[in-house]
Amino acid sequence: MNSGANVTFSNLRAVVILIVVAFHSALPYLASQPPHPFAFDASPYRWIAFPIIDSERWFGLDLFCAWQDVSLMSLMFLLAGLFTPRGLIRKGAAAYLADRWWRIGLPFVLAVVLLSPVAYYASYLTTATDPSPAAFWQHWRALPMWPSGPQWFLWQLLLLSALAAALHELVPSWPRAASFIVAKCDDRPLLLFAGLTSLSALAYVPLAMIFTPWEWTFFGPLSFQLSRPLHYLLYFSAGLAIGSYGSDRSVFRIDGPLAHHWPTWVAAAFACFAVWGGLTALTMPDWNASPPAYRIAAAFAFPPACATGVIAFVASSLALLRRRSAVADSLSTNAYGIYLTHYPFVLWLQYALLDTRLNAAAKAAFVLIVALALSWAASGFLAAGARLLGHRHSGFPGKGAISDQPR
Repeated sequence: MNSGANVTFSNLRAVVILIVVAFHSALPYLASQPPHPFAFDASPYRWIAFPIIDSERWFGLDLFCAWQDVSLMSLMFLLAGLFTPRGLIRKGAAAYLADRWWRIGLPFVLAVVLLSPVAYYASYLTTATDPSPAAFWQHWRALPMWPSGPQWFLWQLLLLSALAAALHELVPSWPRAASFIVAKCDDRPLLLFAGLTSLSALAYVPLAMIFTPWEWTFFGPLSFQLSRPLHYLLYFSAGLAIGSYGSDRSVFRIDGPLAHHWPTWVAAAFACFAVWGGLTALTMPDWNASPPAYRIAAAFAFPPACATGVIAFVASSLALLRRRSAVADSLSTNAYGIYLTHYPFVLWLQYALLDTRLNAAAKAAFVLIVALALSWAASGFLAAGARLLGHRHSGFPGKGAISDQPR
């Protein structure tokens, strides 16, 4: 990959982690949330997704979070797949999988075991009759799952990395087939959009109709959204195919039509999101009780909204994020550490602000700034510790844990 694309995707990594922290910082202040916190011991355990509920609300944060829910995770899976072939070619399947365990698997285990209870203790306190740590631990151990928070992304990424390694080892000719498909999209971003949308409809709509778009399931610390596993597999596979072909000569090249027409893709993303939002609103508050026609329309609106959102992110980055800066470089380098550590800071800051008189936007901004600074510093400490132990520190979602993008 050329240096210009390196800078672009490094900067995009910085933008992505900033949005991740902003998304979690905004969740207590959504106008769509109920007036009171969710009970800690009551199924379906909605507090796992919305740990803190504040009385201050602003609908603008609903729109922000809904847009990110539509496209952000799919973008992260696509970027993860984009740089996977480089690591597989350089290391081989066995060494690559061993590296993925140390970079993704072990941090997932440590974060779930150590950080998740610390983070969710703040949620427990919002409804607890006995706020003691011992009482929290008793309630925590009685749960039918071990909530992992945002770390769910890591175990799914580890699984997809294993599938990519198996493909590399068992079907060595797959890059030729992938290159033939990706080459068709070189100067035709609309073909990329059509492919992502149509395949996503096949992967997402049936599961959304069966399980609803929102339902999650849990197996101990492993959780996933029932409507999206095949959808995320698609986006990871799309990134894998583009990375195998060579992103610097693909539809993702910095001098291609995608970058030149980025305003059109941003406008399309807003339009498709508006359609999805309007149709989805017709199914609220109870998906299963809404008319089937509304549910079908909302489910089919998701794939184009997601595809345009992801493409708009990449297109605008190719056009606008071409210059290196010290702040963006540091944020990009520390992004994986920030991802691992930000959630406890976010939840405890939100808990501390519950009785303050700030409005919703001010609270969300305060949590974002302080949690980002604290997790950024924590990532630096982790990096220093890793260097002392002789290990390399890795970034997110391109370098290290998420891919092997060079700096």
